[in-house]
Amino acid sequence: MGSRRQVLRIFKSLHRTRQEVFKNDTRALEAARQKINEEFKNHHDETSEEKINELLKIASDVEVILRTSVIQAVHTDSNKIVLVPRKDLLQDNTPYFEKPTKKHES
Repeated sequence: MGSRRQVLRIFKSLHRTRQEVFKNDTRALEAARQKINEEFKNHHDETSEEKINELLKIASDVEVILRTSVIQAVHTDSNKIVLVPRKDLLQDNTPYFEKPTKKHES
């Protein structure tokens, strides 16, 4: 019964991530929804604990990749695309120091 709970948890997590990552892009939202549902439906009758754990790992990895690597882009005209990063993707830029000073050494 524990694996059923894990499956439901990752299923919901994938859908929440999908909604956040593809916000305001109805075509991508729908495509991701269909793909998530299709993959879970295809493996609905899986009984092997080993295979279920493998599928849960894949689903978890997909969720992490979506959350950390996917960025939206919007066509503004025929030659321009504007990237729309989510706040959780933005990171502080760490400057490169060729010769570290005492202040910057670890």
